[in-house]
Amino acid sequence: MIERIDTATRMSQIVKHNGTAYLAGQVGNAGESVADQTRTCIEKIEKLLEKAGSSPDKILQAIIWLADMKDFAEMNAVWDAWVPEGHAPARACGEAKLARPDFTVEIIITAAY
Repeated sequence: MIERIDTATRMSQIVKHNGTAYLAGQVGNAGESVADQTRTCIEKIEKLLEKAGSSPDKILQAIIWLADMKDFAEMNAVWDAWVPEGHAPARACGEAKLARPDFTVEIIITAAY
């Protein structure tokens, strides 16, 4: 069974299937610093994980897009402080042009529930 949560025309914020929750990419507030956008992404992810019946210690994979890889250390400082010790997910991080030029970070999460 597939369950879609917070579904609109274009996308769902969460899709659950067979014990796995797939979260839509989350962005911060346009114009914030990289660290603040990362914090905002994480806050949104935590709320979606809770809604999906999951939690940060059940994250399986994270895909992080940065508008500029020069921001890698700044994003990682926030990320590393948040990831539960002993529960680091498989992760990829790359550079991409994001939906708007004032977005600097987008995080995509897959988690067990």
